[in-house]
Amino acid sequence: MLSSITLRGRLVCLEPMTSDHVHDLCAAASEDRSSYGYTYVPNGLEDTRRYIEIALSDYAKGRAIPFVVRHIETGRLVGSTRFLDLEVFSWPPPWPPGVANGSSPTDSNPPTVAEIGSTWYSASFQRTGVNTECKLLLLTHAFETWKTIRVTLKTDARNLRSRTAIQRLGAVFEGIRRAHVPASDGGIRDTAYFSILAEEWPAVRANLQDRLQ
Repeated sequence: MLSSITLRGRLVCLEPMTSDHVHDLCAAASEDRSSYGYTYVPNGLEDTRRYIEIALSDYAKGRAIPFVVRHIETGRLVGSTRFLDLEVFSWPPPWPPGVANGSSPTDSNPPTVAEIGSTWYSASFQRTGVNTECKLLLLTHAFETWKTIRVTLKTDARNLRSRTAIQRLGAVFEGIRRAHVPASDGGIRDTAYFSILAEEWPAVRANLQDRLQ
């Protein structure tokens, strides 16, 4: 499995999620929750405990690397994000097409493709530089350390605020996957897909760095 990692910037530090974060993460999620209409964010201490347990189980299975987001100036936990859908392609590709392609990633065999998701922030830290720097740290690690060829970002198709934020990163809109998964509000979610490819990363990185200035 991949080792846990810490990613530190000027505004935030992304720390490996642990069970010790339950109270601080619960507090981070307890501010004004009106912006969480299309995003699952744990609500209350027991829900947060289960949220962390599931995230750590996914990490143990090689499916995800979950982080808590710590605001450096205040020392507060202000949200969570993670790498997920980590996949290593095998070469040559398997035959017939469509069969399982690759193995679980490790430090010596890092993911060929990855997704950044399960991202949320406390209300008071939304629309700040926190998300921009988080994405810069995660994308830098994916493209420059792992040498990933593609990073996926996706959101509920109804979440125009999230879709706009993803496009502002420089990600390319790919389309809508209809009736994709259960929605956080109890319905069925159509999912908007975006991606960044390795050859697009230099321009995306420059855009994120400029925005942080």
